Amino acid sequence: MDGVDIKGPMLDRFDQILTPEALDFVTALQREFDGRRRELLDVRQARQAGLSAGGTLDFPAETREIREDGSWRVAAPAPGLEDRRVEITGPVDRKMTVNALNSGAKVWLADFEDANSPLWENVINGQLNLRDALDRTIDFDAGGKRYALRPDDELATVVVRPRGWHLTEKHVVVDGEPFSASLFDFGLYFFHCAARQIAKGRGPYYYLPKMESYLEARLWNDVFTRAQELLGVPHGTIRATVLIETYPAAFEMDEILYELRDHSAGLNAGRWDYLFSVIKKFRTRGREFLLPERNAVTMTAPFMRAYTELLVRTCHRRGAHAIGGMAAFIPSRRDPEVNKVALEKVRADKTRESGDGFDGSWVAHPDLVPVCREVFDSVLGDRPNQLDRLREDVSVSPADLLAVSKTPGEITEAGLRNNVDVALRYLAAWMGGTGAAAIHNLMEDAATAEISRSQIWQWIHNDIRLADTGKVVTRELVEQVIAEELAGMREEPGFDAGRLEQAAELFKEVALDDDFAEFLTLPAYARMP
Repeated sequence: MDGVDIKGPMLDRFDQILTPEALDFVTALQREFDGRRRELLDVRQARQAGLSAGGTLDFPAETREIREDGSWRVAAPAPGLEDRRVEITGPVDRKMTVNALNSGAKVWLADFEDANSPLWENVINGQLNLRDALDRTIDFDAGGKRYALRPDDELATVVVRPRGWHLTEKHVVVDGEPFSASLFDFGLYFFHCAARQIAKGRGPYYYLPKMESYLEARLWNDVFTRAQELLGVPHGTIRATVLIETYPAAFEMDEILYELRDHSAGLNAGRWDYLFSVIKKFRTRGREFLLPERNAVTMTAPFMRAYTELLVRTCHRRGAHAIGGMAAFIPSRRDPEVNKVALEKVRADKTRESGDGFDGSWVAHPDLVPVCREVFDSVLGDRPNQLDRLREDVSVSPADLLAVSKTPGEITEAGLRNNVDVALRYLAAWMGGTGAAAIHNLMEDAATAEISRSQIWQWIHNDIRLADTGKVVTRELVEQVIAEELAGMREEPGFDAGRLEQAAELFKEVALDDDFAEFLTLPAYARMP
C-alpha cells in the first residue's frame, strides 16, 4: 500500500491477518487519529511537569456538571457481559487461548498488553489465535498433550486488551511513522473478528489500559465510532471496560464513563499498575508519596480503599460494571501448604471485593476460577451482578485518594532484594518473548517490573534507610544487590546467561539513571528485534 511499510517478516499465515483490506482499514484509523494520540501524550508530559513542580491531582473543575448530573447512564450491558463474576486474564498465545476459554470463567481478557511480550510473532499470532478460536479451528497438540475447545457453547466471552496509547508497533510504518500499537491491535481484531462475534450473539469487546484522562477516553470513543462507520457495524456494538490503573484516571472516573457512555462496559481496578502510577506521578515529591516495599502494600491501605470504593460507587451510579483486581497466585502441584495459605488470601481478597459491591473479579490461573466464582456466587446468587448496590454510603475526597503517607509498612533489605530478583527474572522472560511469567508462585506481568524499578528509583532519590539492616539505599548498594542476585540466578538450570545480562543492563537503566523512564517497556521494546 502507498505509504505503508511492513518491516516484520511475513511468517506462516500472517498474510491471513495482514491482508490488503485489513491494512487499508487500520491505516485509515492511523492516519485519522494518530496525531491526536501524540498530542495527548504531550498533555501527559505537561501534567507530569506540573506535578513534579509541586502541583496536585483533583477532580476536574471543568467537568463538575458531568459529575453532579445524576441523570445520565452508560449503555445497558451487552450480550455476554451481563454476568462477569469471574474473569481470567492472560496472553494471546495458543495454549492460553484454549485454556482460558475452557476455564469456566465468564470472561477472558485476551491480553496484547502487559501479559504479552510484543515480539512481532506474538502480536500477529495472537490475532490468528483469536480468529481461530472463534472459528473453532484452534485445536492442536503440544508437549504430548491435546488442546481443544469444549464442544458446548459455554465458553468465556472474549474481551481484548490492546496496547496502551504510549506504545507503537515498530514493524509497521505509515508515512514514515511507526504505527500506534493501540490502533493496530484494536483495528486488526475489529476487522477480522467483529462480524464473527456478532454472528455468535456477542460483539467486539475491549479492555482499555493506561488511560490518564477523559480526553484519552474521548479519543477511544471517536475511534470506535469511526471504525463502526467504516465497516457498517451499528453504533454502540463495541463495548469497552476501562482499567483505572493510573493515578490521574482515579480523579476522572465519571468523566471517562461519560465519554464512552454509548460504548462503555464499566471500569476495572487495575491495582498493580495503579501503585506504579502513584510512585511515578509523585516520584520527585519526597516522603509525602513514599510507599513501603510492594509486598507490604495491601488493598486495605487507606488510599487504596478510597480508590476501590469510589470506583464501585461511580460505576453503579451510572449503571456500569465494577470489576475487581487480579489474583496472581499460581497453585503449586508440589506444595499443598503453599496452596492453602495462598488460597486463603485469594478467598479473603475476593470476599472483600464482593462485599464492597464489585460485580466480578480477575484471576490469572484456571485453578483459581472456582474459588472466585464460589465467593461471588455466595453474594450474587442467581443475579448476574449487583448494579443495584449504589454504595451511597461512600464519600471519597481528593485528599482520601492522595493519602499515600498513611500506608503502613516498612522498607527492608529483603524487600529491596525481592524487587531486584523479580524484576530481573521478569525482564529476562519478557525479552525472550514471555509476557506472563511464573515467578515464586505468582503470575507476574509488566506491572511487576514497573513497581519494582520505580520503588528503587524513589528510594535512591530519598536516601531511604532500610529498616532491617540500617543501610542507606544508594546506587552502589543496588548494584551490589543486582550482582549478588544475578550470581544466584546463573546457578539455576535453564537461565539464558545472555538474556540475564540484557535484563540487568535494562534494569540498571530504568532504576538507577537520574532520568526516570516513563515506561520501562519503551527502552525494552527498542532492544527487541
